[in-house]
Amino acid sequence: MELLLLLLAWGLTGAFPLEDTKLCPLHSQPWQVSLHSQGTTCSGVLINKWWLVTSFACAPRSTSVIASLGEQDVTVDEGTEQHIPVADVIYHDPYRSPLHSLVMVRLVEPARLNQYVQPIGLPGRCPQPGDSCSVSGWGSTVPQQYESPKLLKCLTVTVVEDQTCMSTFPDYIFWSIGMVCAGGANETNCLHDNGAVLVCDGQLQGVQWFSHGCENEEHPSVYTKLCMYNDWMRRVMDNYIPTTTKAWSTTSL
Repeated sequence: MELLLLLLAWGLTGAFPLEDTKLCPLHSQPWQVSLHSQGTTCSGVLINKWWLVTSFACAPRSTSVIASLGEQDVTVDEGTEQHIPVADVIYHDPYRSPLHSLVMVRLVEPARLNQYVQPIGLPGRCPQPGDSCSVSGWGSTVPQQYESPKLLKCLTVTVVEDQTCMSTFPDYIFWSIGMVCAGGANETNCLHDNGAVLVCDGQLQGVQWFSHGCENEEHPSVYTKLCMYNDWMRRVMDNYIPTTTKAWSTTSL
């Protein structure tokens, strides 16, 4: 009895971790991609069997980067994964700036589509304030706390008004029409994962740009507003020619 009471006390004081209710249902995000190299991991999203989209902060910087599809737990082999090297990285120009944070990634070979690996199409509309969305990625959901990537996490967040988001920006960040914000007061809004994927009503709407919710839980996080880039993304895919330089860019939306 004394041992049982001691174990209970330890649990209540945090000595034992509580069950994580933010885990995604198993393989519920078949478009989620883990981009990893030399111990670093971030997220992208599969939009067809050849192409991924991610944020500037997650852009592969070398040919050693591997895109892992069909992942849930990135620390074990679950038998559902496909590990495909990156072929080309195409930045929206200007690169990381107050204006844009968007990168397209071409795979060396096409993904094999199945129940664990499925693309999500480009958005058919733009997100609206009040939309309920999901954010998925690997990493900590606790502000100011680092956690090595392991299990895929899912959060429910609400799209907020642009002005609400702008009012939380520090002086060194400027608003762009290529931004959309979600989360904030009364919502768990922190996911430490560059390129975490924002999906609203079954439509791809963003990749994480700034995780402000991990610095202040009252602040919304910022995502690239992908509906503004539909034409650019389609043009990149339609005009793609393999290169030897691993990267090229274009300036227009």
